[in-house]
Amino acid sequence: MLNKKLLRMVVLSALSGLLCSPVFAEDEVEELSRLELGQAITFDRLKGNCLACHIIEGGELAGNYGPPLIAMKIRFPDRDVLRAQIWDAAVKNPDTRMPPFGRNRILTEEEIDLVTDYIQSL
Repeated sequence: MLNKKLLRMVVLSALSGLLCSPVFAEDEVEELSRLELGQAITFDRLKGNCLACHIIEGGELAGNYGPPLIAMKIRFPDRDVLRAQIWDAAVKNPDTRMPPFGRNRILTEEEIDLVTDYIQSL
């Protein structure tokens, strides 16, 4: 059986081949790659670490402290509101346990944008 790193490399290679395929329009490729980057940051235990508290489809060892991240486009139709929540949830809820990813510079502005795009796509 393939180890996880090798499997991940094979999957990423296959995806990169698909993304370079002429079947996709250039803006679709950019959007797909942004969502993949956002997912990678979201699942990364040294970056977003969203799985520590939230259930996200496709995530392993998800926590159940925070709400499951599903139907996010319905819950946050305004992208800016979702981004503000990720940047610093304490603005709306001073008692939150969600880390202030922007205020504490846990993530860069670009990483917050990528995570926001990915989370809103769920």
